Amino acid sequence: MGSGSAPASMAVVTNSTCDTLYDHRKYARVLIPIFYCVVFTVGLLGNALALHVIRINLKKINSTTLYSLNLVISDILFTLSLPLRIMYYAQGFHWSLGEALCKISGFLFYINTYAGVNFMTCLSVDRFIAVVLPLRFAKFRKVSNVRYICLGVWMLVLAQTVPLLGMDMTNREPQNFTTCMEYPNFEKVDNISTILIGAVFLGYIIPVVTILVCYSFLSSKLHLSAKNNHLTEKYGRSRKAIGVICCVSVVFVICYSPYHIDIFQYMIRKLVSNPDCADLTAFQVSLHITVCLMNLNSCLDPFIYFFACRGYKRKLLKLLKRQVSISFSSAARTSPEGSSKDFIDGHKMQHNSERLMERKSHEHDQSREPRQNDGTYRISFHMNST
Repeated sequence: MGSGSAPASMAVVTNSTCDTLYDHRKYARVLIPIFYCVVFTVGLLGNALALHVIRINLKKINSTTLYSLNLVISDILFTLSLPLRIMYYAQGFHWSLGEALCKISGFLFYINTYAGVNFMTCLSVDRFIAVVLPLRFAKFRKVSNVRYICLGVWMLVLAQTVPLLGMDMTNREPQNFTTCMEYPNFEKVDNISTILIGAVFLGYIIPVVTILVCYSFLSSKLHLSAKNNHLTEKYGRSRKAIGVICCVSVVFVICYSPYHIDIFQYMIRKLVSNPDCADLTAFQVSLHITVCLMNLNSCLDPFIYFFACRGYKRKLLKLLKRQVSISFSSAARTSPEGSSKDFIDGHKMQHNSERLMERKSHEHDQSREPRQNDGTYRISFHMNST
C-alpha cells in the first residue's frame, strides 16, 4: 500500500510493456491543435481588449480592478504559452526543442493556470466582503493591502510550481518520439500520488469551495435586495448580478472539475492498487481531454467580461462598428463610379445615425449610473472573475 513502491512498478509498465499510451495521437495531432488555435486566438484578443478597458480605468483603481488586472495578465501569459504546445501536439506528441524549453513551457503553463484559479478565488472573496460584510472587513479591500495580496498569490503559485523545474519532463518513447509534460513522465517521482492529491486539494478543492460559498452568500444577499426592491431599478441590477454569479460559478466548475477529479480518482487507485496498462492508457487519454476543457476557461473569460462589464461591452461594440465602417468604405472604393456617391452618402448617414444612437445610449447609461457606494451594482460591473 505504500506509495513508494507503486511508482516504481508503474515505471516498468510505462517504459517497457505499456506501448498503447499514445495510440490516439493520430487523431489528437489534428483535433488538439485546432482546439488550441481557437483558444489562443479568442483568448488573446478577448483578454487583450479586457486589459485595454482595465488600463483606461486605472485612475479609478480599486480592489476588484487590481484582481481583475492580475487575472487578465495570467490569462494572457497562459495563451502566449500555447503556440509551443500547439506545435508539440501537431507533431504527434513529439518535442524537438530540448529538455530546458520543455521545462520552461510547462512552468509557464501551470503557473498561469493556477494563478488564474487563485485570482478568481480572490475576486469571489472581494465581492463577498463588498456586498455582505462591507464595514467589518473593509481593510482587506484597501488598494494598499490588495497589492500585497496579489504579490502573495504570485509568490504562492511560484513556490508551488518551481519544483517542476527539478523534474525530468521529457521522455523518449519506444516508438521513437519524445514526449513533453505528459503524466507518465512523472511516474518515476517518489510519492507522486501523495503529491498530486495534495496539489488537487490546494489548487482546486479549497478554491472551488471558497468560490461557491462566497457566491452562495452573495446570491442570497442580492436575492433579498431584489425582493425588497421589486419595483425599483435596483431589482433589475440585482437579477443581472445573480445571473453573472451563476455563470461564473458554472463555468468554473465545468472547466476545472473534470481534470482534477480525474487526477484525484486515479491517484487514490494508485495508493490502494497498481493500475494496469489499460488503466494508465485510459487515464492518459482522459487527461488530454480534461486538460483541453480546463484551458477553455481562458477563452471563456472574455465572454463573461462582455455580459458583466458595461465598459468592455461598449468598447467591443465600438470596434465592431469601426470594422463594419472600414468594410463599407472598401466596398465604396470598388463600386462603379456612378453609384459610389450614393453609396458613400448613404453610408455617411448610417454612420452618423449610429454615432447619435451610441451617444444617446451613453448619456442614458450615465443618467442611470448608481451611487459609488452601491455594492449591488458593482458586483454586476466587476463580475469578470472566471
